[in-house]
Amino acid sequence: MTILTETADGPLVLSPDQIDELGRELDALRARITADLGEKDREYIYSIIKAQRGFEVAGRAMMYLGFLPPVWLAAVASLSVSKILDNMEIGHNVMHGQYDWMREPGLNSRQFEWDNVCPGEQWKHSHNYLHHTFTNIRDKDRDLGYGILRMTEEQQWNVLRLGQPLYAFILMVAFEWGVMGHDLEVENIVKGKRTFAETKELVRGQWRKAGKQVLKDYVVFPALTGPLFVHTLAGNFTANLVRNIWAFSIIFCGHFPAGVQSFSEEETAEETRGEWYVRQMLGSANITGSPLFHIMSGNLSHQIEHHLFPDLPANRYPQIAPEVRALCEKYGLPYNTGSLGKQVGTVWKKIFKLAAPPRFVKKMASPGVIVMRQRKASEVGV
Repeated sequence: MTILTETADGPLVLSPDQIDELGRELDALRARITADLGEKDREYIYSIIKAQRGFEVAGRAMMYLGFLPPVWLAAVASLSVSKILDNMEIGHNVMHGQYDWMREPGLNSRQFEWDNVCPGEQWKHSHNYLHHTFTNIRDKDRDLGYGILRMTEEQQWNVLRLGQPLYAFILMVAFEWGVMGHDLEVENIVKGKRTFAETKELVRGQWRKAGKQVLKDYVVFPALTGPLFVHTLAGNFTANLVRNIWAFSIIFCGHFPAGVQSFSEEETAEETRGEWYVRQMLGSANITGSPLFHIMSGNLSHQIEHHLFPDLPANRYPQIAPEVRALCEKYGLPYNTGSLGKQVGTVWKKIFKLAAPPRFVKKMASPGVIVMRQRKASEVGV
């Protein structure tokens, strides 16, 4: 991986030995945390599950008084928190295998299913495998723009990009549906790179999962409140909308704010472990906030740490973040972090800027880093 972007002081150059040493230090950090996993981590995840269920029960119960506006708002808020916790601090992290070491069926990544229209198995393929293996590699990581957005200057511009802010808004408000359709690779079907026949099993799985979710949120629970059917349906719709906007904002702030870098397949071919770590650090960003904010974000506010160690329990990310930041400072690497407002602002600025024809916008600056690759024997004439 070679990134040739100049800064005021010139680019940072990391030698193969430095990269290998950084990799060893991060491996050691991972091993130390893994060895320390135990009862406190078990208690943490069960406390989150208990809170999530409590918010859901409270929200469902309050819907029986949904004809009172303050109670309806409280019910929506409670259900929104429940869905956010279920998807982000529980579902996302459990399906990453962060709690497989507990050997408990309810927290097993192969069996867990979340409160979302996207089937867990399909999400694990597009996210756990494609995204976390090929993070920010253009034409490999489909999360880099989700197939509809231009999020780097290296991605080709065409006239359809002018509608990008609208596409991003639609994706935000319907985020769970966007996630559901992600594995279909619709843009590749349009380009003729994939056929509808290849997606039959995916579509069947999506119909089954989405059908259950729609039935639950928009038929069964509203019907249980009898004459308040419409109030409950509207409340469930609003809670899903709040969850979608929150999840979109947190995830985009972790991947696309100013300073986050993307890579070509050539730059990342045959990566060493240390080079993979460096790519994760350069291709991710954090969000500052309170402990409660980190919980509500599924600790994806520590996206750098998550990309380095996706299968470590996320409640450990705040603990290791200072050490990761210290390593970045030691090796001169950027540690991209900022408030939610700052990161959201730069994300939407990028969405609007990259929608415009390149000749009309100034080229974006990014941190200057040159990673000196290990050279193969054939390249040095051995």
